[in-house]
Amino acid sequence: MSADFIALFLTLKLAALTTLILLSIGPFIAWWLAKSHSKLRPFFEALVALPLILPPTVLGFYLLLAFSPNYLPGEIWQSLTGTTLAFSFSGLLIGSILYSLPFVVQPLQAGFVTLGNKELEAATTLGLSKWQRCRYIILPMTKRSFLLAGVMGFAHTLGEFGVVLMIGGNIPGETQVLAISLFEHVEALEYQQAHQMAAGLLISSLVMLLIIYTFLQQKDH
Repeated sequence: MSADFIALFLTLKLAALTTLILLSIGPFIAWWLAKSHSKLRPFFEALVALPLILPPTVLGFYLLLAFSPNYLPGEIWQSLTGTTLAFSFSGLLIGSILYSLPFVVQPLQAGFVTLGNKELEAATTLGLSKWQRCRYIILPMTKRSFLLAGVMGFAHTLGEFGVVLMIGGNIPGETQVLAISLFEHVEALEYQQAHQMAAGLLISSLVMLLIIYTFLQQKDH
């Protein structure tokens, strides 16, 4: 099995797990940000959005410190698992979750903001539980936001470079994702392999976005 194929499998695995986890925790964060009247909401909105403007290497640097055994998160992880978070797939996954967080939370938050309260109030009056309101009202009315959030989170993880390089390095089969492998090909002046990999990432990202925006346009008619 070639190193590039292994990097592709690792990248898809990382993107899939990151997206699944963010779609599990993101709706709760997005709902609070959309519906809360707390004075602390602007602070948490800024915190969630921070990866959008923060250089990836900055986030990667501080995560690298946190993941080392010299700091509490890394020390706890090592005492529980016997391994380090830095330069491991688990570390990559945590870093990807943090770095892709706004790409999932913000579309969901926008969907929840536009969700009217009349339907929820009527459902409450009819005696529907929170789960029933979520299943029969919230999810159907915001499914486009969930779809967009999932695609954005997945596509963004596919192209991560700075964060994964800082906290994962370039370990084949463990932390060498496609973006790192592409950089390695360029460094080795292997431009044909680099071109093939870059073109594949470009086309796959464009296709995913084209599908989602075509779907959204059809739903508007």
